[in-house]
Amino acid sequence: MADISLSKAVRANLSSLKSTANMMAETQNRLSTGNKVNSALDNPSNWFTAKGLNNRAGDLNALLDGMANGIQTLKAADNGLSAMTKTLESMQSTLRQARQDKSFNTESLTLDKINPNDPSLGKLSVSGGAVGSPIEIDLTKTGTGKAISTTAAFSAPTGTAVKASVTSTGTAITYDATGNAGTSGAARTFDISFGGKTATVNLASDTTRDTNTEFVAAINAQIDASDLAGKVVVTEASGLLKIEAAATGDGDVTVSGTDATASFGTTPTAVSGTDGKTSFTVNGKAVELTSTNAANLTDAVTAVNTQLGTDSKFQAYNDAGKLGIRAIADDAGTLSIGGSDARYFGTPAAGVVAGADKTGLNFTRSVDDLVTAVNANASLDGKVRASNDNGKLRLENQSTQDLTIKGKNATSGKLDGTSGTSTVKGNSVRSGLADQFNELRDQLDKLADDASFNGINLLRGDKLAITFNETGTSSIDIQTKSGKTVNSANLGVSTTIEAKDLDNDTNIDAELSKLKTALNDVRSQASSFGSNLSIVQGRQDFTKSMIDTLEDGAGNLTLADMNGEAANLLALQTRQSLASNSLSLASQADQSVLQLIR
Repeated sequence: MADISLSKAVRANLSSLKSTANMMAETQNRLSTGNKVNSALDNPSNWFTAKGLNNRAGDLNALLDGMANGIQTLKAADNGLSAMTKTLESMQSTLRQARQDKSFNTESLTLDKINPNDPSLGKLSVSGGAVGSPIEIDLTKTGTGKAISTTAAFSAPTGTAVKASVTSTGTAITYDATGNAGTSGAARTFDISFGGKTATVNLASDTTRDTNTEFVAAINAQIDASDLAGKVVVTEASGLLKIEAAATGDGDVTVSGTDATASFGTTPTAVSGTDGKTSFTVNGKAVELTSTNAANLTDAVTAVNTQLGTDSKFQAYNDAGKLGIRAIADDAGTLSIGGSDARYFGTPAAGVVAGADKTGLNFTRSVDDLVTAVNANASLDGKVRASNDNGKLRLENQSTQDLTIKGKNATSGKLDGTSGTSTVKGNSVRSGLADQFNELRDQLDKLADDASFNGINLLRGDKLAITFNETGTSSIDIQTKSGKTVNSANLGVSTTIEAKDLDNDTNIDAELSKLKTALNDVRSQASSFGSNLSIVQGRQDFTKSMIDTLEDGAGNLTLADMNGEAANLLALQTRQSLASNSLSLASQADQSVLQLIR
């Protein structure tokens, strides 16, 4: 082809077309790749500079994955800490509910009265529950009280029922109109007494009283007008006067006064009435002994105590063969014996025999005294509480465990210091709350175990290492404090709470204090992780911005201006078209020579 000679115009046009084609190829390449520098040949400086920038951007972009995983790991740990916080708050709520619950079981005990024949009630004993070994409280106390006994050894009431009476031993009634002494018509003054009442007979001299009937009628008329009306009656037999009680009963009829002797003689025959019973009162309460209910002293003691009743502060007892009555409470007050047979206990003074003070008596402690004794016992403080339940001793078991009370009578159920026992159940509400607490504590540890992401669990003490730059000179290591696992043991929460641990408020307060410390530790760790998360997220945003900056810088060095390149291509296409036309014209010029040859 070198032997072919082209004209200068054709050769110029061919050169222009070739240059245009090269430029079009370069422009099309830029448009297709988007880069104005596609290899080091295009622009070595820009190529290698952009390459370095893109490489760093790529390295940083690779670190973003580690940051993203780190953020998710921290979020997983935060989820675990948030759940643990709620669980700890639920545990606090459970303990506060136990703290406020006061549904303790109780038992009310009726105190038995002390037996004067064996003046000791033994002890009240409480054990089990929160008490443990038995704690004993005396049921008896010693002091001074009233007591009295019969003047002689006891003998059962016997005898046939008779009327009390007085029969005259003087001369027979005579009738003397002149009114001499001893006659029915003479003046008469004397007193008749029976059953604590007295009638005064005052008969003026009356000559018309000239028969036994009239004389007796005059005396009975004055009796009927007195306090003895219907209680005694005067009769006449064989010319002698006789005063007789209206009915059988215990007591004496006595005659005294100015004309007692003149009317009845110096030693009138007196008959004490009896109904075969011994009757008296103890502080106004009637007691009656008969041959049936008091055949012996033991029966008599029982009969007296039955009639006095369970509310009496005095009881009968065997006082060395005598029937005694004594106080069984130190606040019993005065003991008084009255009634028709008060003389049974000594000479009556105005119908009443007052009991004398006697030292060294044993008394049943009052309910209030026992309440004070129980509540003042340091060993029972916060474990058993006593109160007065309408006259009964109420014992409250302040525990979740069963409390044993010893000292109840197995038959009567009364508290008398014997060996009988009873059980007061523990607080089932607090016991159930202890189980709830343990379930929550178990969930606390499981939450820590499950808070992992991509094989890393920060709550178990794993270390999370995150690199922030391509050289490894900027990084962060994230781990719990001292690398310890966040669980109940390391938080100081009790591993297992037994029901007895909630027996008293002091223990509950101690557990609440532990939970408060644990909650503060969890919140502190959450705050620490939150700070770490903020750092990682900040570096993540920074790294993304740096990647954008580096890629923008690299792009500025290598990327083509697509608008400019498109314009260039259009211009080159136009130029190519013009060059083609010009070549055609140049070729036509050469053909004109051929026309000349033809």
